[in-house]
Amino acid sequence: MHNLTIPIPDEAIRGLKVGDPVSLSGVMITGRDTAHKWMVETFVKEARPPEGDDREVYEALKDLLAGGAIYHCGPVVAGLDTKEYRFVAAGPTTSTREEPYQGDVMHHFNVKAVIGKGGMGPKTLAACQEVPGVYLHAIGGAASLIAQSVQRVLAVHKLAFGVPEAMWVIEVKDFPAVVTMDAHGASLHAEVEARSKTNLERLLAAEVR
Repeated sequence: MHNLTIPIPDEAIRGLKVGDPVSLSGVMITGRDTAHKWMVETFVKEARPPEGDDREVYEALKDLLAGGAIYHCGPVVAGLDTKEYRFVAAGPTTSTREEPYQGDVMHHFNVKAVIGKGGMGPKTLAACQEVPGVYLHAIGGAASLIAQSVQRVLAVHKLAFGVPEAMWVIEVKDFPAVVTMDAHGASLHAEVEARSKTNLERLLAAEVR
């Protein structure tokens, strides 16, 4: 088990390899489709001008994400009326939807760990090598269990995006995950896809014969 404290130094990232179990502690943020699109369009590519509290949130994110982690998660949150927020469920969201944005976000903010489920593609894998960073696979179907690792909700940004799409700032302790894309160019997801394709072609060829 690799015990990682956020912010994560480069040497710790480079010491990780596909298949390594990790335990994360520290402060991370959640972010899904709307958050990634907003970050890239407003600040990475500057395709739209900042408005409202955009710049204020951006400055907060720069500090949180430098050496930090972003979790693809649409949590179930209690205490919305009183603003005494508490995560009830915090399972991972399928990560492939963020593939168009993730590499740019990692480079711009110096993100070291991306957490989700299902893996990501070549752009994110390249960013993992360059930044450097890792993709961590969280446990699908264990939303309540993962929520127990969330010690506190420290803040929320862009709640106007909706509860699942907002960027929740959370303090975690012993958050469990497994490295499935590392900083050395290895991707468990690409390996599984290649093996599956080979097996499928073999089965199809056998049927033809």
